[in-house]
Amino acid sequence: MLRYLLLLVTILALGACSNTKYLQKDQTLYVSSTVDVKGEILSAEKQDIRSSLSSKSLMTQQPNKKLLATRIKVWLYNQKYNEKKSSWFWNMVLSKRNMEAPVVYDSAKTKESISRMTSYLHNQGFFYATVSADASEKRHKTSVTYKVNTGRNFVLDKITYVVPDSNILAVVNSHQDLSLLKKGVAYKSATLSSERERLTRVIRDAGYYKFGRDAIEFEVDTLNKALFRNSLNPFEGFVNIFNENKGREKPTMDVEVRIKNPEDSTDARWQRYHIGKIYAYPDFALNANPNDSSLKEDKRKYITIRSHQEILRPKLLSKSILLRPGETYSIQQYNNTVNKLYDLGVWQFVTLQYKENKDTAQALDAYLFLTPRRRQELGVNFEVSNSSDYTVGSGVSLNYRHINLGRTATQLSMSLNTGIELVRLPQEWILQSREFGGEVSLAWPRFALPFNIRQAARSNVKTRLTFGANYLSRISKFDITSINLSYGYDWNENIYKRWIVKPFTLNYVGVNLNPDFKASTVDINPYLKRSFEPALIGGENVTFIYSNNDLLHPRHYSYFRANIEESGLWLNGINSLVDMATSKKDNIESLTKVNISNFVKMEADYRHYWKLGIHSGLATRIYAGVGIPYSTSAVLPYVRQFTSGGPNSIRAFRLRTLGPGSFKDTSSSAKIFPDQTGDMKLEGNVEYRFDLLRMFGGTINLKGATFLDMGNIWMIKKDSTRPGSEFQFNQLFHDLAIGTGVGLRLDFSFFLIRLDWGIPLKVPYYTDNKNGWYLSEWDLKNSKWRRDNIIWNIAIGYPF
Repeated sequence: MLRYLLLLVTILALGACSNTKYLQKDQTLYVSSTVDVKGEILSAEKQDIRSSLSSKSLMTQQPNKKLLATRIKVWLYNQKYNEKKSSWFWNMVLSKRNMEAPVVYDSAKTKESISRMTSYLHNQGFFYATVSADASEKRHKTSVTYKVNTGRNFVLDKITYVVPDSNILAVVNSHQDLSLLKKGVAYKSATLSSERERLTRVIRDAGYYKFGRDAIEFEVDTLNKALFRNSLNPFEGFVNIFNENKGREKPTMDVEVRIKNPEDSTDARWQRYHIGKIYAYPDFALNANPNDSSLKEDKRKYITIRSHQEILRPKLLSKSILLRPGETYSIQQYNNTVNKLYDLGVWQFVTLQYKENKDTAQALDAYLFLTPRRRQELGVNFEVSNSSDYTVGSGVSLNYRHINLGRTATQLSMSLNTGIELVRLPQEWILQSREFGGEVSLAWPRFALPFNIRQAARSNVKTRLTFGANYLSRISKFDITSINLSYGYDWNENIYKRWIVKPFTLNYVGVNLNPDFKASTVDINPYLKRSFEPALIGGENVTFIYSNNDLLHPRHYSYFRANIEESGLWLNGINSLVDMATSKKDNIESLTKVNISNFVKMEADYRHYWKLGIHSGLATRIYAGVGIPYSTSAVLPYVRQFTSGGPNSIRAFRLRTLGPGSFKDTSSSAKIFPDQTGDMKLEGNVEYRFDLLRMFGGTINLKGATFLDMGNIWMIKKDSTRPGSEFQFNQLFHDLAIGTGVGLRLDFSFFLIRLDWGIPLKVPYYTDNKNGWYLSEWDLKNSKWRRDNIIWNIAIGYPF
C-alpha cells in the first residue's frame, strides 16, 4: 500500500513539470485567466459578476485546471498519448476522466469571450459596460486578463400592467406581492424571464390549463419612442435615454407588462378548466394497458378505482387523492396529489395525466397510474470499522420492513443488531465491548389522535410508535441495559421545514458496575457515581429540522437542527398520584428502586455548504448543546451526557479523551478506558473538500479534504475531582481544543469510506503555554510522538 501511495505522490510531483514540450512552435499553453472588475458597484456584486464572467458559457476558452498546484491531468494525458505508457497501474490511473488535453491559446476565442461578456453585462442592466483583454506570453505559456468596467447599472422605476381580460387581471393582482419586478430593483433580463415564468405558473394555477408564456410581453420605457426607431438594433434607441440618465445617481427605466387578449374570444387558452372524472389505477404495472377489460371497476363518491387487486383500502385511497370533481384545475393541487401518494410509501411510481373530456367543455379527466413497490423488504448489513479508542469494530444488523400492513399504508419495521470492539495490545487481542439490541416500530400515515386535526396537503404526516431494547457491556467496567418506548409525530411543514414531536418518551437505564471499576474509578468521583446510577427517563422531545439542499440553491445551502428534550415532568406527576393513592407508602421510585431523572437538554446544529466549483466545496458546522438537571437530580444520566473527540467531532483527539474544560485524566484506567463526559458542548468545524482522481473507469472517486476542528465539553457546576472542568466565559478561548488535518475519501456513490489524519494545534491541558498552543511541541520526525499525537480515524460517510 505504501508503495502505491509513494507512486501517487511521485506522479503529483512530476505533474508540476513542463507540459509544453509537445506543443508546436507557434502554439502556447493557455495557463490562466483572470477577470478584473471595476465599476460603481458593491464588492459583493463585483464578486458575483467576476464569477459569472468566468463561466464556460461566457469565457469560451478555459485554461487547464490545476490540482494540488499542478496540471496533473495534462501530464497524465501526455503520458498516455505522447509517452505511450501502458501497464495495469497506468491503465487504472489513465482513465478519460483523469486526463485533459492541453489547451492551446486561441485569440479568436478571446474576442468571442469579450463579445459575450459585453452582451451579458447589458442583459444585467450595465449598459455603459466595457470589456477588454490583455494576453501575456512567457515560456510558451499564455495568461489572459479580462478588464471589465461595469459603470452604473439601471434600476426599475415604474412598473405597470396592461391586462384586458378582467379575470386574469384579478389573478395577477392577487399575487402582486410576489412579483419579481419592484421599484428600485436592478434591471436584469433574467428577472423579466423569471417574472414571465412566475405569471404563467400563477395564471395556470388559477385554472387556465392551456395558457402559454408567449402571451406575456414586456416593454421597456415605452413612453420614449426613440427606443423603437431602429428595430434591428434596439440598443441604438437607448442612447438618448442613457445620456439623459448619466447625471443621475441611479439611472432608471420603466417596464410595462402586457398579457394580450386572444384574437378569438372562444380560444381555450383563455378559458378556465375544472376537474371532471377521476380514475385511479392502484396496481398499474409499467407498460400496462389502462383499457384492459379484465380490470375491476369500483365507483366511489369522488373517484373510480380500476384494478386487478386491492392495494390500498378504497376509503384511504380516495382520501389520499386530493383532487375533487368540479374543482378548478390547479398546478399546486396536481403537485400536492402526487407528493401525497408518494409519501404513503406504497408506490414506486406515481403518474398523473389530464385528458380533456369530450362531452363537457373545459373539463379535464384525471388519470392516476400507480405502480406498487414490493410490500416486504429484508436486509442484512455488515460493518467493519476502526476508531481512535479501539482497533477493530464489527457489527451485523438484520432489518425487516412491511410497507403496507393491512392495506392501510402502515409501516412495520423491525431490526436486530449486534457488535463487538477489539483492542490490540502488544501481546494479545482484548475484547473491549460487546453490544446487542433490537427495535420494533409502527408508522401510520396520519395524525393518530383522539380528535381531528387539519393537516396540510403536502405535510407528509407520520405517527410513530417505537419500542426498543439495547445491552452494552464494557468488559471489566460496566453493563448498561436500556429499554425505551416512544410515541410521536413526524411531519413536513413545507419543503424545507420538518418537525418531529414526541409527547411521550420513556427510557429505563439499568447499570451494573464491575466491583474493581466501581472502587477504582467510580466511587472516587461523585459525579461519575451519580451518573452511573440506574434511571427512569420519561418526558417529551421536540426536534426542528431545516434544509434547503435543492435545485433552487445550486451554489450554497444550509442545514439546521434544533432539539429540546425534557425528562421528569409528567413522570413526577404520575409518581405523586401513586404516592397519594398509597397514602405515601409507595411511589414509582420505591417500587422500581430507580430514580426519576429530571433534566432539560437542548441542542442546536447549524451547517452551511458552499459549492466552489464542479470539483470542490466548503463545509462548515457550528454545534452547541447543554443539559441542565433540576429538582432532585444533580447530574445528567450517563446516556445523555456530552462527549468530544473522535471521527465525527474534533478529529485530532481520541474519542472521549477531551475535556471537560482544561482537565486531563492521567489515571491508569483512563489509558485503557477513556470516558470523559460533560454537561455542555461547543464545537465548530471547517472542511475544504476536493476531487482527486477517478479510478476503475470512474466507478470509484478518490477525494481529498483538509479540515480545522475546534471545541470542547464542560461541566455546568464545579467538580472538585476534575479541576478546570467547569465552564467560565473568561476561560472559553483557553479551554478550546483546536485540531487540523487532512483526509482521503473513497466514494463508491452509494457509500463513502473516510480516512482522516488529525494533529492538535491547541491543547487545553497543555501547561507550557498560557493558552495551550501546541505547535512548539510538534516533532514529526519522532515515531513515538507521531504515534501519541497524530490520530487517524476510519469511518463511513462524511462527519457533517
